[in-house]
Amino acid sequence: MHRTAEAVIVGGGIIGNSIAYFLAKEGIKPVVVEKRDIAGGASGACDKAIILSSKNPGIHLELALKSADLYRELAEELGEEVEYRQEGGMIVIESPAEWETMERFVARQRRSGLNIRLLDKKETKELQPVLSDHILGATYNPDDAEVNPIMMTLALAKRAKQLGAEYLLHTEVTGVEVAHGKVKAVETSRGKIATNLVINAAGAWAPLIGDMAGLKIPIKPRRGQLLITEAMPKMIRGDILSAKYIAAKYNPDLVAQGEDLFSRLGVGLSLGQTESGNFIIGATREFVGYDTGNTPEGIEAVARNAVRIVPVLERINLIRTFAGLRPYTPDGIPILDWAPEVEGMFIAAGHEGDGIALAPITGKLVLQLITGQKLAVNPEPFKITRF
Repeated sequence: MHRTAEAVIVGGGIIGNSIAYFLAKEGIKPVVVEKRDIAGGASGACDKAIILSSKNPGIHLELALKSADLYRELAEELGEEVEYRQEGGMIVIESPAEWETMERFVARQRRSGLNIRLLDKKETKELQPVLSDHILGATYNPDDAEVNPIMMTLALAKRAKQLGAEYLLHTEVTGVEVAHGKVKAVETSRGKIATNLVINAAGAWAPLIGDMAGLKIPIKPRRGQLLITEAMPKMIRGDILSAKYIAAKYNPDLVAQGEDLFSRLGVGLSLGQTESGNFIIGATREFVGYDTGNTPEGIEAVARNAVRIVPVLERINLIRTFAGLRPYTPDGIPILDWAPEVEGMFIAAGHEGDGIALAPITGKLVLQLITGQKLAVNPEPFKITRF
């Protein structure tokens, strides 16, 4: 097989498909190359939260707010059921020290325009009666939402195809041909694709694609182990995170110094309930290379932590465990930038645990950067040269 493409997108997850959709909508017909299936990687091995509450004030929160606005449009525009619901979200607080930290965090978020507030113990229990009595309070943001990540990814892919995008699934990228500092082609297990534009949206695998073009991309895979329970009647409203989740997300060095099991595995509660009633319980944050397996200690730590905060979970059966790889960057901000060394190579990866939440704005921003349109946000914070 030998073909030509206006653009080749490497990666069939939610980021790659969002880019494919926005490009195809603009009349640019990409070829999406995915070594597994659509949503076969991290986009099919994650929770369903579109959480604004956990975002650091600044460019991270600005990006998330713009993405949230786009989600409301896309939920209608795609014409598919993606289980988008806006039911709010909270971050529970377990100690006076956490309260002080979250108080400062919330104050900064409110100054950035987020509709978030602190709830005392009574208000928290009224909103989520299933929480343990030891919970001191919580943050609450009514604008936090959720979506079925697999259904969303499939809906983006379906619409992109209708608009002219082509998909090569179960097709591995084996090389990127570069001549005189410019991209010339992508080599795959099904032949060569001649192109002058390659968009690397391979998530945790983006550095491996970068290596093929002689690029060093500072992204590391960070495993998250999650649990799925049997279906139950609706017991929680929206999504529940813990303040420890914030610490695990933004302070990996602090986590690594912890002596207990929860700290060593970077465990912080992320809890949601699907449309069918199953609880999705997460998660660890571990640097273990490209290992997507579950471990007994990881499952135990996630389960114990969840039961500690939501005791009723102790009486509910687990039916499945799985793990996904988050693409981690040292500063927690994605890379959305042209590769400085290789003309025609664009990097769109490094969203860590925010790929679902930031997918819509990422697709739109990549389109704007590639075509020279007016930008939705300042692109400087996403440049690879910051590292």
